[in-house]
Amino acid sequence: MRTAFVLTFWLGFAASAVADQRFEFKPFEIPEGGRIVVPVAEGDALRGIAAMIDKRTTGALTVAAREAAFTGEAGATLTLLGVSPYARIDLIGMGAETISRAAAEDFGGTASALLGDTEGGSVHILWPDDDIDPQATAARVAFGFRLRSYRFDGHKAEPFDRDKLPTVVLRSDDGSADQFENDLAHVADGVFFARNMSSEPANHIYPQSFVERAREQFRGLDNVTIKVLDEDDIQRLDMGALWGVGKGSARPPRLLIIEYMAGGKQAPVVLAGKGITFDTGGISLKDNDNMWMMKGDLGGAAVVTGTVLAAARRGAPSNVVALAALAENMPSATATRPGDVLSSMSGITIEISSTDAEGRLVLADAVHFAQVTYEPGVLIDVATLTGSVGRALGDDYAGIFGRHDEIIEQLSAASDAAGEGVWRLPLDDSHFEQIESTYGDIVNGGVGSPGASLGAAFIGSFVEEDQVWAHFDIAGVDYLEEDRPTVPAGYSGWGVRTLDEYLRRHHQD
Repeated sequence: MRTAFVLTFWLGFAASAVADQRFEFKPFEIPEGGRIVVPVAEGDALRGIAAMIDKRTTGALTVAAREAAFTGEAGATLTLLGVSPYARIDLIGMGAETISRAAAEDFGGTASALLGDTEGGSVHILWPDDDIDPQATAARVAFGFRLRSYRFDGHKAEPFDRDKLPTVVLRSDDGSADQFENDLAHVADGVFFARNMSSEPANHIYPQSFVERAREQFRGLDNVTIKVLDEDDIQRLDMGALWGVGKGSARPPRLLIIEYMAGGKQAPVVLAGKGITFDTGGISLKDNDNMWMMKGDLGGAAVVTGTVLAAARRGAPSNVVALAALAENMPSATATRPGDVLSSMSGITIEISSTDAEGRLVLADAVHFAQVTYEPGVLIDVATLTGSVGRALGDDYAGIFGRHDEIIEQLSAASDAAGEGVWRLPLDDSHFEQIESTYGDIVNGGVGSPGASLGAAFIGSFVEEDQVWAHFDIAGVDYLEEDRPTVPAGYSGWGVRTLDEYLRRHHQD
């Protein structure tokens, strides 16, 4: 029996870069008019919801689809204006396969892109209850819509007027409104936090302001403890690698620690993120071309913080800790020089061949701190670490590395489910041998190829061999030149969805 219900709520995020969007969930019913979004299965003839709309428009959809050679191929779109009795009809192809969870999210994202400039009123998204995977809910459609609706325009003199956005009405009988409101909307918050932190200019986001932004987002959440190690703490704990990167800046480094403990006695998952709030390369100064993008070199820290934010807001029964290793890599009279030897918290000494291989340095102290402080069940680090990973995998896959097959397989499966591609790259004894140093224990770069594997080996040198650990190199996927169904061009927040999915599958009591 169809239950008469209407759930309405506003979704916003305390940051200027995120579009507020009003969503309503209502029982499935085809509206008499207005704007509608219709999924279309691939085939020679319209069927399902599309066939119902075709009948209401006295065959106009069939004629329009034939003239436009629109057959419902996955991702294809066709917009019709003023086809009585509707003001607007957006047809979105779903392909010939059973609709999957990822396809539902992509459908929502595609609808958001089509309707991005639409103002006022409402738009009704019609969602079927047959020929779909049970996980392909209307909540997933709304999730995809919201992910794609992201805007970063808070520094413009006239930002987009969010009051003009139409209400999005999800027409479905699957009863998934609560899944969106109390769960997936919070995952979107985590993604948006990551996108915001990477998008913000470095004169707004630096180590201490990153800390303050994070505190603001976690304020009032249960089971959360935030700690911050400042420059005095960092030096007192002999974190010479983190200090060595940050001491060249007038803005000193920080280690931000966010503990979310709602999983009973289980050992925590610790997520460590590279947080270089701007990377000039230091004394090994980068070329100016695209240096502006180095404001996003904090992507790993943003992703791990966003992941814990999502877990805390949705009340996940998990123990998870985010470590954001924050520093600004600047050239100055106090900066580390090529040829210097730094002593890390672990006691391992590091010869500096290039001050532009700095992300692995801040993570060296972060992952050691994680092990001695938390004895984690799983340790995962996330970093925009190497250009070589992008040259190897392009912008479709992040690189994943590790010693333990099971964690790599689990994270890869979570990535597939979340719609974020990952590809395992090699990490073996030869990579550790390559970074052996003449003047210290290991060297931070300049020892040949493959660069992504050598970066992973460097971080792995600070991880005990029996510690379950994985390393994500997201340098190829953290910034997209072109739109994707659920990711507008720009900083992507890659990894929040994957890590959230992993926590759900393996670390929720």
